[in-house]
Amino acid sequence: MALPSANANGYKSILDSLTTAVLVLEDDLKIRYLNPAAESLFETSMTRSCSQPFSDILVDSKDALKTLYAAAENGQSYTRREAEFLLTSGARLTVDYSVTPVSLDPTELLIEIQPRDRLLRISREEDIISQQETTRILVRGMAHEIKNPLGGIRGAAQLLDRELNSEDQREYTRVIIDEADRLRSLVDRMLGPNKALKLAPTNIHEVLERVGTLLEAESKGRLVFRRDYDPSIPEFRGDKEQLIQAFLNIARNAMEAAFENQTGHSSEEPPTITFRTRALRQFTIGHRRHRLVCRVDVIDNGPGIPPELLQNVFYPMISGRASGTGLGLSITQSIIGQHHGLVECESAPGRTDFIIFLPLEDTP
Repeated sequence: MALPSANANGYKSILDSLTTAVLVLEDDLKIRYLNPAAESLFETSMTRSCSQPFSDILVDSKDALKTLYAAAENGQSYTRREAEFLLTSGARLTVDYSVTPVSLDPTELLIEIQPRDRLLRISREEDIISQQETTRILVRGMAHEIKNPLGGIRGAAQLLDRELNSEDQREYTRVIIDEADRLRSLVDRMLGPNKALKLAPTNIHEVLERVGTLLEAESKGRLVFRRDYDPSIPEFRGDKEQLIQAFLNIARNAMEAAFENQTGHSSEEPPTITFRTRALRQFTIGHRRHRLVCRVDVIDNGPGIPPELLQNVFYPMISGRASGTGLGLSITQSIIGQHHGLVECESAPGRTDFIIFLPLEDTP
């Protein structure tokens, strides 16, 4: 349906070329016009939505509807920042939007919507990358300060061990040597892999299948694996063995969480892990835009990560389990970072999703 204007075709052409989502609503909040950007944003079409209530394309639009009715009644413009829209598809959008009454008979509402999710995600990822670099510098500095005196302690204990004649006394020096070795090993693990990547053509599904095979053996058939693969994802240059280790660290945590949910709970769903892959085009990781990116989701049905741990889960020595070392996810983030990728986490009770982004083109 054309816009209500003498120069409707010209205005429509301009609106159709905008990247900003634009809608026109009648005074009863029925949709009169959507430009292509709005069709893409709301995952609908002009033909399908025309003359339908605005609430039909939003599941939870109570706050938005209040704003729209107020604009229609008062004839005043309104602007909302970082509002959340829930679409009928289940997708959540964070947007800035403005509502402007248009002086026609009857009054119509012009809505301009700017998605914020992309900008917020880029900002969040830049923070994560900055935190990773800061943590890496701190850990390397701390490792240097610890390993130097450890070497001296171990060497002194070895010299003392040679001078002692009593086997009982030598038992103490051996304890010192063993503990020094254990601490050195712990520091080395905190530093993560220090080998250069051995880049070769790598298939992400071969990596995931290898991880799945290992966990199926460890779980002895008690774990349900679901696979949701995108077969169109091409090979990329990566270090297959290190990527296996990175995904194994995540999947083992997911397996333990899924088993934990069964302990003391009468959950009808068995412990389950889902591997999902998707190809994303023109996707930004941090400040760099990539032509093609592989997204991998490792999803478990465990109890979820406590909110107070979620923001720090990739730091060394942070663990939600009494038996955990808190190094696995830190090492994973380091390996994925060496591949110019990123790991994120979303968690709620009954569903934790570790999201891994890996560029599929060579990155300098």
